[in-house]
Amino acid sequence: MTKKVVTPYKNSSLGKKEQVTKMFDEVSSNYDFLNRILTFGLDIGWRKKVVKIVDNHTEKRTNKKFLDIATGTGDLAIMLAKIKDTKIIGLDISKGMLTVGIEKVKAKNLDKKIEMVLGDSEKLPFDNDTFDAITVGFGVRNFEDLDAGLAEIHRVLKKDGIFVVLETSQPQKFPMKQLFKFYSKFVIPTVGGLFSKDKKAYNYLPESAAKFPYGKEFNNILQKNGFNKAIDKPVAFGISTIYTATN
Repeated sequence: MTKKVVTPYKNSSLGKKEQVTKMFDEVSSNYDFLNRILTFGLDIGWRKKVVKIVDNHTEKRTNKKFLDIATGTGDLAIMLAKIKDTKIIGLDISKGMLTVGIEKVKAKNLDKKIEMVLGDSEKLPFDNDTFDAITVGFGVRNFEDLDAGLAEIHRVLKKDGIFVVLETSQPQKFPMKQLFKFYSKFVIPTVGGLFSKDKKAYNYLPESAAKFPYGKEFNNILQKNGFNKAIDKPVAFGISTIYTATN
């Protein structure tokens, strides 16, 4: 049986990719504000863990190139810029999110180190074996074709390069499982709807997270698409998970 594709706008004639682009354009102006509120600021610490993993894996390399896919407003790309001897490209399909991100990069005087690029994760505009590390923070579940996106990432990642994914997952133990289910179903849509221009976005985000494969299931998908040593590490009792894999 084919799995139902989760999209932001149920009755739209647009494909998932176009719907996701429209949604993030709409919520871009207050996305950072809502993200901090809805994660209680925990997402900052999770991103720091991703940066540490990337830094440890690439510390002996020089003239490093990193790619942050679904970079959004650039939070992870900006954190990665703390790693020495690096050039970072932040790629996103939403002009609205990139506009916010470009201003953040300029405000931190990082525009010579970070380049923000409009692009499609499933059709990456880069040569084979270009990047020492590739990251995706809360973005893989928005891919229209997950296998196509992962195959592209595998293509542009250097041999022995590292791929790190930070993505929402589902807690499995009592009482966090029940609390998170309630929080996702009622609190996120309510708070998101109060502050966002697009109320449907904050119904889609928890729904897409609930339907997305996580843990060992996502590791298997990574390995199917050519990655090695796929490992999952839950954070915050399984609210999110950090995945690492090599090329």
